[in-house]
Amino acid sequence: MFMVGADGEVGPRTEGGLVAGSGEVLLEVDEGVALVTLNAPDRRNALTPAMAGELIEVFDEVDARSDVGALVIRAVGRSFCAGGDIATLTAAGNDPAESSAYEGMTRIYDSFYRLGQVRVPTVAAVRGSAVGAGMNMLLAADLRVVARDARLICGFLKRGLHPGGGHFVILSRLIGREAAAAMALFGEEIDGDRARELGLAWESLPDDAVEDRAIELARRVAADPDLARAAVGNFRKEAVDGAVSWEVATQFERPTQMWSMRRSAQGSGTMTAGNGVASTKGAR
Repeated sequence: MFMVGADGEVGPRTEGGLVAGSGEVLLEVDEGVALVTLNAPDRRNALTPAMAGELIEVFDEVDARSDVGALVIRAVGRSFCAGGDIATLTAAGNDPAESSAYEGMTRIYDSFYRLGQVRVPTVAAVRGSAVGAGMNMLLAADLRVVARDARLICGFLKRGLHPGGGHFVILSRLIGREAAAAMALFGEEIDGDRARELGLAWESLPDDAVEDRAIELARRVAADPDLARAAVGNFRKEAVDGAVSWEVATQFERPTQMWSMRRSAQGSGTMTAGNGVASTKGAR
């Protein structure tokens, strides 16, 4: 994990026993707001197990800081998050139950699930594309501000994969069964304006206004960190509409998702370069 200083320079964070990571996850705290930045633009911020582990470390640090009252997650480059790194998915697909493969995929799931459990209110500032697990990342936040020209794509079934990660639950609880079916089952892509119309985002704005607006909203609630933590804990318990919890759904879906990965790796599915998923820079 790295920190962004007031001068904009990136440096290693070693306080509290944390060891500097790859620099693919950046953390800055400003006026009580934790700014978490996905910083792997060369692969469109697609998640590897290592990057997911750094995210979890960042979220742990945020929870440990009493001066933080809100969190904004954002990204560098043209994509918010292009999902799970294809090299990781392909390797896991050879034997999803193999220990290292299973643990690697679990770490990716845990990263966005952990975002959903951060003890302060969270805002996703979404610019560019969010695909697959990148959708799960923005869905894990309490609030979303998106660019009007953002591309929001579930994309799992097109690539021969079951979503996993409780995707159906966290999507449908925001936009309802019909719209969730259109996106998750039938492959509909939406932009930022449509996301706002469906209730998937609070606001859709020009690209260059997204992060400032997200930070503005976060600063309001961060002004009283203790109250922010108490209020969001109650909010998440009370403002849930679904027969199955996200945690239960994640475990319930795992065997089917592992089957779909094995099938794709063995050549029966569609996770190939010929179907629009190219090399290690692609994503789930």
